[in-house]
Amino acid sequence: MTVPGTRTRWLRGVRSPAARLRLVCFPHAGGAAGFFHDWAALTPPWLEVLSVQYPGRQDRLNDPCPATMEELAGTVAEALLQESADGLPVALFGHSMGSAVAYEVAGRLEDAGAAPVRLAVSGRGRPRGPHELAARPAPDDDEILRRVRGLDPAGAAVYDHHELRPVIMPALRADFRMLAAHRPAPLRRLAVPVTACGGDRDPVCPVEDLSSWSDVTSRGVEVRTFEGGHFYLTPRKPEVLALLAERLA
Repeated sequence: MTVPGTRTRWLRGVRSPAARLRLVCFPHAGGAAGFFHDWAALTPPWLEVLSVQYPGRQDRLNDPCPATMEELAGTVAEALLQESADGLPVALFGHSMGSAVAYEVAGRLEDAGAAPVRLAVSGRGRPRGPHELAARPAPDDDEILRRVRGLDPAGAAVYDHHELRPVIMPALRADFRMLAAHRPAPLRRLAVPVTACGGDRDPVCPVEDLSSWSDVTSRGVEVRTFEGGHFYLTPRKPEVLALLAERLA
């Protein structure tokens, strides 16, 4: 049984009285908490599912987007620490850009003595430090849309509606700029086990990129691939959720 619960403006979800663990989900660039809207119904009652609502979209349309990954991760970590005052342990799951955000949040939770029990990442390799890869210029709108259409043609169709583009493009643009500048230094090594998932035909995240997460954890990484491209997660959702439930049980 689940009952509606009021969350902070950063978190969306329902409270589960039977929960013994909380799974916090981080969406992709341009994405919103609604991407995970049905996960609670597809997971066991002992697992409470929350999703992070980034600023600049949906019901936070008028909230300014964070300028840096550090700003975003710090604020989300504070919200999760407040939420975790009930003592429920936390696991993190991020897809694409959400993987980078979840990694940064995991480090901040670890510093606060509230390390997540597991970090699950999807469709993205580990962050790169400035000595490995220089910060890139932020792509322009045409390049952003070209990349999005290449990864998610169906989802990108919304950007073809010219009347909607001025409303939804700022968040996507801000996310891409934030990612282009994200070069953590030093590159933190977490004491948290990692599960790295991806599509076997993902053009931007091959299997070796998933394996790279072993560089940023002292607890080992498990790599799992599923049939599909960058957004394999949509058709393979039941399989991914079954894996997460098994690892978190």
